[in-house]
Amino acid sequence: MVLEQLKTQLKTAAIKFDSSLLAIDIDGLHQKRAALAKEQEHPDLYNDIKKAQKITTEYARICEYLDNIAALKIEIKNLDELLEIIDDELMDELKQSINVLEKNVEKLHLATLLKGDYDGYNAIVSVHAGAGGTESCDWAGMLYRMYKMYCDKNGFNHEEFERINGDEAGIKNVTFIVKGTNAYGFLKAEKGVHRLVRISPFDSNSRRHTSFASIEVMPEIENEGEIKIAGEELKIDTFRSGGAGGQSVNKTESAIRITHIPSGIVVSCQNERSQLLNKESAMKMLMSKLAERRERELAEKAAGIKGEMKKIEWGSQIRNYVFQPYTMVKDLRTGHEDTDVDKVMNGGIDEFILEFLRKS
Repeated sequence: MVLEQLKTQLKTAAIKFDSSLLAIDIDGLHQKRAALAKEQEHPDLYNDIKKAQKITTEYARICEYLDNIAALKIEIKNLDELLEIIDDELMDELKQSINVLEKNVEKLHLATLLKGDYDGYNAIVSVHAGAGGTESCDWAGMLYRMYKMYCDKNGFNHEEFERINGDEAGIKNVTFIVKGTNAYGFLKAEKGVHRLVRISPFDSNSRRHTSFASIEVMPEIENEGEIKIAGEELKIDTFRSGGAGGQSVNKTESAIRITHIPSGIVVSCQNERSQLLNKESAMKMLMSKLAERRERELAEKAAGIKGEMKKIEWGSQIRNYVFQPYTMVKDLRTGHEDTDVDKVMNGGIDEFILEFLRKS
């Protein structure tokens, strides 16, 4: 009976995999990869560093995507063959392998549904502690750790741009970039306010506290002329970046803060020692914020649901995390919930993201 169930489970996954391939232009991706490989061989490519970076990044993204598809195809074939010769002792191990395959096929399937202009891009993520002092700063730090662990589990690279630590614990704000195929497409599901209910470790009377933190997610945009910014629209300030004291303290004003006057958007970067590199990263964040805002405004106008769009993104909670008196993480948009809060806080948020994409 168990063997037949596993065969049915694998067959269903294989059908979904095949249907996903129908939505992917595999031949076109192979051709594009070959063309990019040829461009990388051009002797003058690195005369234009930005162009070279764009080509190498796109090439790596396509290679990763095609390699993943090829690996899934091989895995389905191997599991199908194992089902014909498996013995009872290895049945549980095979079941786990099929469960993992199912999840990976589902991710591939949902990736074919990511049709937004920026879904395939890297993501710039910001975590902001809400009102509540140390409690909220600690909660923001916990969320930052959760997202880093999610990235590590899913093969995304992450790099911190800027962080302001809390006065006693946690962080007030942190901005970091997540690099990998469809990073923005998946992580955009996390935009909004996250609410925590727990017995505070900072309260000597062991009372329950509620804390809030906001998550902002933007695609990493390289300005290719679509977004025009005049020099007089920018206010650029320099300041001394934070860091260790003593001999390691940064004595130069290498950190950059840029204010886009028409929109009021402010970005800053201090992770590099070089003022020039910090300015480049800050400009990239500004472009990303402007592009994300433009995409949101176009979607609001097209759908005629401006109020609903605001409700989804800012000024309202999208997910509750309850640690006491019971354990439960529940997404208020999709209804998806999980009682294993340790798994979730250790980066196990895949199902929340996938359920959001299914219902988007």
